[in-house]
Formats: sequence, structure tokens, C-alpha cells
Amino acid sequence: MCGIAGFYNPHRNYLEEEARYRDILKDMAAVQRHRGPDDSGVCLSKHTGLSHARLSIIDLVSGHQPMEKEAGGRTYSIAYNGELYNTEELRTELRAQGHSFATTSDTEVILTGCIEYGPDFVKRLNGIFAIAFYDALHDRVILFRDRAGVKPLFYTVRGDEILFASELKGILAVPGIRPELDRKGLNEVFSIGPARTYGCGVFAGMEEVLPGHFLICSPEGVSSHCYWKLVSLPHEDSYEKTIEKTAFLVQDSIKRQMVSDVPICTFLSGGVDSSLVSAVCAAELKKQGKKLTTFSFDFVNNDKYFKANSFQPSQDRPFVDRMVEFLDSDHHYLECGNTDQADRLCDSVLAHDLPAMGDIDSSMLHFCSLVKEHNKVALTGECADEIFGGYPWFHKEECFRAHTFPWTMDLEARKVLLKDDFLDYLQMDEYVKETYERSVAETPALSEDSPTEARRREISYLNLRWFMQTLLNRMDRASMYSSLEARVPFADHRIMEYVWNVPWDMKTRDGLVKNLLRQSGKGLLPDDILFRRKSPYPKTYDTNYEKLLTSRVLEIMNDSSSPVMQFLDRKKLETFLQNPSDYGKPWYGQLMAGPQMLAYILQIDYWMKAYKISLV
Repeated sequence: MCGIAGFYNPHRNYLEEEARYRDILKDMAAVQRHRGPDDSGVCLSKHTGLSHARLSIIDLVSGHQPMEKEAGGRTYSIAYNGELYNTEELRTELRAQGHSFATTSDTEVILTGCIEYGPDFVKRLNGIFAIAFYDALHDRVILFRDRAGVKPLFYTVRGDEILFASELKGILAVPGIRPELDRKGLNEVFSIGPARTYGCGVFAGMEEVLPGHFLICSPEGVSSHCYWKLVSLPHEDSYEKTIEKTAFLVQDSIKRQMVSDVPICTFLSGGVDSSLVSAVCAAELKKQGKKLTTFSFDFVNNDKYFKANSFQPSQDRPFVDRMVEFLDSDHHYLECGNTDQADRLCDSVLAHDLPAMGDIDSSMLHFCSLVKEHNKVALTGECADEIFGGYPWFHKEECFRAHTFPWTMDLEARKVLLKDDFLDYLQMDEYVKETYERSVAETPALSEDSPTEARRREISYLNLRWFMQTLLNRMDRASMYSSLEARVPFADHRIMEYVWNVPWDMKTRDGLVKNLLRQSGKGLLPDDILFRRKSPYPKTYDTNYEKLLTSRVLEIMNDSSSPVMQFLDRKKLETFLQNPSDYGKPWYGQLMAGPQMLAYILQIDYWMKAYKISLV
């Protein structure tokens, strides 16, 4: 993957101060160098500047960016972050139109396609991407984002100028741009976080291109256009045909996403999702006489401290061992200790430019840094639960009745530490209610749905737009912080489109969670793996970790310069620190309980200090 950035102003001639604006572009790329340490470049024209930091995966020699191409006497340019999984089909089609190619990169295919077909070419792409395309014919910049929102692309409008970057830090590198928080941003952090309203960049004036959308930036202004969205239709395939199609789509997506000019690896938890990805990859590599490299993640002494509960019924290690033997993979067991996990909380903030999922995020970032010592590309099992209905809130009656986000049904856990006057200012319940209702209202309805099926569709939509996006953000930032490209085969738009309309009875036939995915994987995995009960991403159960976090929060509480204390009630915080945490009742998702609340506080404090954030 890579990092892109740039600016566009149809009413300013950047070439009049060429050196200055080239330096700004270099700065925008430099702060994102972790996303692409292998190469960098800038290009500047009268009204547009593009910069790029490259991680070389495809066409290692000639894929330099930003890439320019002449057509009709005009010079078009592109800065692109992502991977295209139908490159050869598109290249063949464009050659038939008379185009020639100087490289083997997917970048040139996208650039040529945009020149030939305009912005509608994005509908033909199968991949993950954030793209800035300078359309020389119309003197405009078009910003594209992939359908699932795997790759990030932020922007802000400053007068007639639009600034954009893969990460917020790319925009913050521009002189005159300051990180500011208004009431909306504070609600995003305290009421919604670690999730984030899609399209919201949290900082005042910062936004993100929506998944499945592109922005046209022209002399007429900035306009957003939707090129892809889910459509609800009656499902007409039989149960057997549905399994067959799902199996094909899943396997085809995994095989396509193996494309790389450097060796790939997989994350392997021993669950059905990562095991399916690993099994397909291992079989394909075996045909080439190669062995798959796999990685599993756990915490030091978790075998000693682990406590089974409704969210995590079992440890991963026995199932990982089973799969390693089954695949005959070159496996690496990675572990994270308490200090590394706590120290990485700050790195996680730097990766996101925002507070993130506490140690759920910091541990993943740590693991990715270890994987990067061996590989540059990894395939993961992310997104299967959101698409196939694996989470508890798809099945629990109280989630159906709740008029709120099912992964954060009780805001009291969020309020317990905040000052009363700050709570009055935020109006958390109102903010969450409005955000939730706006999202639910977007759900593509189907008249044939029963009330139960219609509600289930709403929960599915919320998962795809919210929870999946949070996990995709986590995977992108945690991996790219160490220049590791993490791919998500289950987020293929063809899988999302098809499974969206499969009736719940087929998805969970015989009461089996994710039945459709399991049935589609028959013959690829041992049955004890294929039908293993879901257990989420691991977390530490070592109470010494919570003691470490408590000591660090106490330091914040006794430091008058700690910015987070302007929001926290000292007495409430003292009471919270004295009580043992309930590891079985999360305040966000399945994992974020008491210790993660402390981690989140530490992240907010560091974030406000490191970024010198002002309240407005």
C-alpha cells in the first residue's frame, strides 16, 4: 500500500510559487512515509499538486508515482493507494481500445481507464483503493474511495482549495491547518468512539470520502457522487445454489488477492475465517511448490490467566496448532507483553491521528510490526463476521429491541467518568440517537421482508457501515504504521452484494452461526475448525496489565497539564480505579471493558498533547 496527498485550487496558480508548493507536497508525503517507505514523488501543475509515498508490491521497478500520462496533447496524473485485483482483465480491455502501457503496474491501468472512460471507470475496479486523479481535459481532480472503505482518504476545504491525504496527518502538515475540536468532534470521541461516523474526520472541518463514492473537485466546487451501494432484492437461489455461489466468490476473492510480486503470508487464529483464507492460499502456493507463512497472535501468560466467558469461550492456541499441522505452514507464534501493549497505545494514536480501540488496537499494531520483519503482504480474515452475521447482536433479542447501536447499548459506562457540566454540554444521548436514526434510515428496504427480517437487515447495515469500518480502520492503520499491507478478501464487493440478500434462515440454518460460510468451506478445513464456536480477537487476562494502566492513569490525574482531566471528574475516576473491572461486560463491541476504558483515557490524553489540539 501507499500514502497519497495533494491539493487543488482552480483559482490559484501553484507554479507561481513552485518551490514552496513542492515543499508542502514533500512534507505531506514525508509524514506518511510509514505507509510507503520504498519510494516517494510529487508532481505539480498550475492548479493541482499530488504527492505519493510508495510501498512496492506490484511492478517493483517501474511503478513510480505520482504517475503521468499524455493523451490528446494533455498530461493526466494520478496518485493511488491500494491494490487492484482485476488488473489483467482491464488491461486487455484497454488495449483493445488502442491504449499501450509502459509499465505492468495497476496504477497505469487505472490512470488509462480514467482517461478513456472518466470517473465511471471506477465501477469496473475490483480492489481496495484511494485515488486522486487529475483530469487534464476538464481541469479537475477526482477523489475515489473503494466500496467497502478499506483504504482511507480524508479532505478539508479551505476557501477555494481542497486538501486531501490518506491520513489526517497529511493534511495537518500543511501550513495554516490546525487540529481543532468542536462539540461534534468531542461527541465522536466520547459518545461514539472508538467508532467514527462515516465521512467524519473528527477534527473541525475535516471529512472523509465516503466508501463507494467519489468527489469531483472542479471550478464549480466540490460535489460527492455515489457509484456503489447495497441494493435489497429478493433472493431467488436455492440453498444448495447459494452455498455453491458463496464458495466460489470467497475462493475467487482470496485467489485474486494473492496477487503480489513479493511473498504473501496470512494471519491465522484457528477460527473459521482466517483458516479459510489460509487454506486457500496454502493450496494455491502448494501448486507452485511453495509453503505458506502464517502468524498467530496471543499475549504473554494468557495460558495462565485466561478465563472463558460468553464472548471468548476458548483460547486460540489449540486450534492454531491444529491448522498449522493441517496446512503444513511455516508458522510463527507471536506474543505481546504488558509493557509493549501499554507503550504501543501512543503509537496507535500516531497511526490513527485519533484515539483508537485502546489495547485492541495497540496490540494489533505491535503484532503487525513483528509480521513486517518477515513479510510485506498479509491476507486476513477480517469482515466475515459483519457480512455473514457472526456477532452476538445478530442473534440477541435485546439487540433487536434496542433503539441504538447494538455494540454500545448502554452509554452509562461512557458517562461514569465525565464531569457533569461536560455531560450537559455533550448531550450524549441526543447525539447518539440522531446518529443512529440517520444511519438506520439509510438501510435499503425490501417490501417482502417480515418485521424481524427487516430489523435484521438494519442491524446488518449498521454493522457494514459502522462496526466493519472501525475494524477496517484498525487494520489499515495498525498494518501501515509498519509498512505492512493487510488485505481483506471477505470485503470483496461481490461477496457483500450477494450475501446481503441471502435470507437469515440460510445464513444460520439449524441455528448455526455463520452457517452459510461454514457450508461453503466444506472440504477445505477439518470439521473441528470449520464448526468451531466463534471466539474474537484475543486480549490479555493478566490483571497486572490493568495495574500498569491504573498507574499511568494516576500519573495523568496528578499532572495538572494533562488535557484529558478537563473532561474527567476526579472523584469518579478515583472510585473507578479502586474497583475491580468486569472483564465480561464490554462498553464497546465484544472486548472493550474496564481496562480498555483506561487505555482509551490514556490515548485521549496523549492525542490532545501530541497534536496540540484546541477546543473551539
